[in-house]
Amino acid sequence: MFTGIVEEKGLVRGIDFPDGPDADAVLTVEGPLVTSDAQLGDSIAVDGVCLTVTSVVDGAFTADVMPESLRRTALGDLVVGRAVNLERAVQAHTRLGGHVVQGHVDGVGRLVSRTPGARWDDLVLSAPQDITRYVAEKGSITVSGVSLTVTHVADDAFGVSLIPTTLEATTLGGLVPGDRVNLEVDVIAKYVERLLVRGVVPASADGSGVA
Repeated sequence: MFTGIVEEKGLVRGIDFPDGPDADAVLTVEGPLVTSDAQLGDSIAVDGVCLTVTSVVDGAFTADVMPESLRRTALGDLVVGRAVNLERAVQAHTRLGGHVVQGHVDGVGRLVSRTPGARWDDLVLSAPQDITRYVAEKGSITVSGVSLTVTHVADDAFGVSLIPTTLEATTLGGLVPGDRVNLEVDVIAKYVERLLVRGVVPASADGSGVA
């Protein structure tokens, strides 16, 4: 589990396809902070995608990226030298600074526009309706691994505002219109929908099933 509070911007040092371009990839990312205590099998979120560490060498780690992840996330857009947002899995004793993030990307959106403010930027991002259905104004959403508060929602887009720290410490500060981003909605919304669709009714004290 993650919180959507990016720890550092890493750099893609390698993308290899041992079994051909249509197979899985081996991703190598430089990140001195996240690798400072990384062990084999640890989870690190790369632009919001939970990946498993397969090796750690000289401040960089490698991870296998399955074809499914390449197809369904913006990791397929990565090239050597590209900056990525990195976050280690949260520890039980640390503060939950953002919101509950699984690292399981729900879909891909695009930056539609950004409007600079005095010390912030307002962004509008497009998203499929099967994602915006879970997005609520003042609710949380993860954009390329960054926990953000939603400022407004439309049928096929939503807005967020980036404070100076986010602009500087994450890759969102360098996004330009048309760039693709990984989106993960608040998992609580998905569970609530699942319960409602199944028609689950809380049991009453007398066991009748009528609350």
